Amino acid sequence: MRQIAIMLALVAAATASAQNFKPGLWELNNKIQTGDPQRDEALAAMATQLKNMPPEQRARLEGMMSKNGISLPTAGADGGIVSTACLTPEMAARKELPISQNGKCSSTQTPVAGGLDVTFSCSEPKSSGSGQIRFVDENHYTMNATVNADAGGQGQTVKVNTRARWLGASCPARPK
Repeated sequence: MRQIAIMLALVAAATASAQNFKPGLWELNNKIQTGDPQRDEALAAMATQLKNMPPEQRARLEGMMSKNGISLPTAGADGGIVSTACLTPEMAARKELPISQNGKCSSTQTPVAGGLDVTFSCSEPKSSGSGQIRFVDENHYTMNATVNADAGGQGQTVKVNTRARWLGASCPARPK
């Protein structure tokens, strides 16, 4: 899961370099496919577990994530995992995203008609991948990515398909 979060952060970072990407609150609807029915089922179960989490535990987790401008993911109506992320004007100017990244990663973004092509490589945690970001308009983009990760000593390939939409210029206040 950590590798998927890093891939989403890197691909989102590439998005910040495109002129169409604007500061504000973004909703991300991610569909993740591992190619392994058991793992795909576990991802779906995770969203249900988050939904049914005890209120105190949920509040702690929401507090930790909100410090990075990210909402606690929820299950989308179409089976995706939905979250929101805030990109402040200052962060956009620095090309910095609200998703914290603890790994040692590098990425390359190549502008193409309608968006960007992205590749990345991380040494900690060991993972790599590539993706395409395509802007639908100034308020929407799609991303399709393939992530190759070392999960528990076993190689794993994950496909991530994201639909993103800009919700507005205002973001919820972050806790201090």
